[in-house]
Order: sequence, then structure tokens, then C-alpha cells
Amino acid sequence: MIKLVSWNIDKREAPWRELNEMALRGEVDVALLQEAGSPPGDLTNTIPFKNDVFWDQRLYDRWPLVVGLSDRVKVEGFRLVEPISELGEGHVGTSGIGTMAAARVTPLDQPTRPFVAVSMYARWMKPHPSTGSSWRTGASDVSAHRILSDLSAFIGHCDPKEHRILAAGDLNMFYGATGGSLSLPERERTVWDRFEALGLKFLGPQAPNGRQASATPPDVPPDTRNVPTFYRRGKSAAEARDQLDYAFASRGFHKRVTVRARNEVEEWGSSDHCRILIEVATG
Repeated sequence: MIKLVSWNIDKREAPWRELNEMALRGEVDVALLQEAGSPPGDLTNTIPFKNDVFWDQRLYDRWPLVVGLSDRVKVEGFRLVEPISELGEGHVGTSGIGTMAAARVTPLDQPTRPFVAVSMYARWMKPHPSTGSSWRTGASDVSAHRILSDLSAFIGHCDPKEHRILAAGDLNMFYGATGGSLSLPERERTVWDRFEALGLKFLGPQAPNGRQASATPPDVPPDTRNVPTFYRRGKSAAEARDQLDYAFASRGFHKRVTVRARNEVEEWGSSDHCRILIEVATG
């Protein structure tokens, strides 16, 4: 069993220390991080850290990462390069800055069964000034579609069972949204549909694999199975209501993957997003 955690750490130091403690307890092998900076200086020799990107990192101060945290796996990061028609073995073309990271993860007890792990962060993108739009944050589906285009390079067969891809992270979207006060539901549906079209099954987390909000969030149906993974500024984990974090896996491979939101108040962790725990069966 390979244990992964997907976590938007909001460029904070404390989550790095929690990850290190989880690794020491044998609770995690790989971290899929979003909005990460560099680990604290005293952990740089403990946590292998590499952000191999083609852009000037001064353009954006936080990014996704795939980090190996145990000796049970081999993690080989793909260098992020500009999207071109033919990529090298160790490269992945990336059309958005700070939106994704990818690595080949090889379980050392099953070295012939590696999978591709992708950390996704659908950054909010503001409309072009020519629109005269008053949207303050913009839309996240712009980044999500860029991620899906880049991730598609790992899909080379019509049969999804030929692929072993696990993708997780913060999409800044509300699964199943029907109203527009929090999201752009028609545009967001194109993202969920595109995951399915690429043979990537939605894994949630959904209830009962996580605590549900005490009251149904606005803009989603009353029977939603969403579980809160984020709380807003000035709020707390107890008041969290919004699910922004999700996981997907190649159809067929997805049967070997389980996902749970670690979102109970006492287990939330030191970021405004909770941890998403992912287990991949290797036997």
C-alpha cells in the first residue's frame, strides 16, 4: 500500500513539519502539495525538494510539488518545460505557471507497476482588462483546462486501462454546483466532463469519506455528498463548508485507489485546507 497526501499548504512552514512527522510515523510516502514554497531551512536535508521549472520563479512565489517522503517509493519528477509537440522522457509540457507538477512514482515492492502522480492547482485567473469585468477573483476553470491539456500528454491510448495516472489537488471549484453565487457552474461542468472523457474517474472525497458541513453550502443540492476541505479567512475548521480539493485516477486503476478527507476539526492540520489522504493498493 502506497500512502499519499494531497494538501494545499498556503505557503506555510507548519505543514512541512507536520508532513515530516507523518513520514517519521510511516503515515505518508508521497506528498502532492499545492501553493508550496521551499521547506524550512532545517528540513531541506530531510525532505527532498526540487522545483524544476522553465519559468523565472520570481513570477510566482508558490507552486505545486510532488515530494517523496519514504524509502518505500522512488519518486522521479518530470521537469516542467514549455508545451511542445514532442517531449523528452523526463519532461512534461506545462502551459500554466504554478498549476501542476508531475512525477513517476515507483513502489519498490512492485517496481514494474509505477504510476504517474500529478499535483494540481487551478489558480484563479482574472478576466482580461478589455472585458471591463468586475470579477475580483476571476475563474478557476481557465487553469483547470490548462492542467487537463498538459495532463493529456500522459494519455497515449484510447483504452483508459492502459494508463496509471493519479491526479489530486485544489481545483477551486464546487462539485455539483447549480447556482452562481460561488461558481460558474456551466463552465465548471465542462471540467468534470473533460476528466471523465480522458478516462479519469472522479474519486471525491465524498461522504462518508469525510465529515460533511453542518449546514448545506449554498449553490449545491441538498443531497450533496461534498465534504468541506477549506475554510475562509477569519473562519475555522469547525466552520468549513466548501469542498475545493479532489482526486481522480485512470479508469481501472481507480479501483486500487481509496480517498478520504482528513477534515474532522481535531485532525484538520495547520493550513486553511485539510489533508486529502490517498491509498494506492500495490499487491
